[in-house]
Amino acid sequence: MYKITKKVHISKNEYDFWIEAPRIAAKAQPGQFVILRINEVGERIPLTIADTDPSSGSIRLVFQVIGKTTAELGTLKVGDAILDLTGPLGMPTEIKNYGTVMIVGGGVGIAAIFPIVKELKKAGNRVITILGAKTAELVILQDECREYSDELIITTDDGTLGMKGLVTEAMEQVIARETVNCSWAIGPSIMMKFCTMTATNHELPIYVSLNPIMIDGTGMCGGCRVTIDGSIKFACVDGPEFKGTEVNWEEFISRMKQYKTEEENSLTDYQKAQVGNHG
Repeated sequence: MYKITKKVHISKNEYDFWIEAPRIAAKAQPGQFVILRINEVGERIPLTIADTDPSSGSIRLVFQVIGKTTAELGTLKVGDAILDLTGPLGMPTEIKNYGTVMIVGGGVGIAAIFPIVKELKKAGNRVITILGAKTAELVILQDECREYSDELIITTDDGTLGMKGLVTEAMEQVIARETVNCSWAIGPSIMMKFCTMTATNHELPIYVSLNPIMIDGTGMCGGCRVTIDGSIKFACVDGPEFKGTEVNWEEFISRMKQYKTEEENSLTDYQKAQVGNHG
């Protein structure tokens, strides 16, 4: 069992947990994730490791309520425990001194870029971080990202924080004024696709993190298959990070929508059941 030691409700549908998991905390690297199961009848879901504290044996998970499992996870309190937590899984980000790097995070994907920002800064890079969200309250971890960034740029669709516009517009501004040696983008699939297009237009290397459906996290189930440079890869063991230019974006975006209706229905049914139980 893995005990929740801290919980923060950071926005309407987003939560920030610290969970006791000493062995994972000791080994986790940027770009890696865990698969968790709340209880015996729960489904398995992947969540990126947003931070670690090896001294206290804890890992940080930031998630958005999308379906039944994340909704149920959001109801847990400090002191409650999660049944299963497997990790660290996936290939870690290649951390080295590239020179000047640009790291773009969108929505809850900001949680996934934070450990990358942190370690790239420690490796001696000039770090330019771009955070984007629909509105101000959905811009998460900005203080943490600012601490490890030489420059932090925030964009919101509605202009309630930072510059009004898209992260790709901020990317263009940075590229226009200085040389960038490498970049990363993590967020909604459509955002990562357009970030890849923007970077490619300027011959800038870009890496993205893919988050398809996963079940076992060991490459056996095949649920997380993606097409990379014309070949089938499994995001859980070959990724989740890939070169953005090699991703078959049309296929990936289509597969991400495959169970959208079922996901919405499961959340609706769960919420109705909760209302009934409290009625």
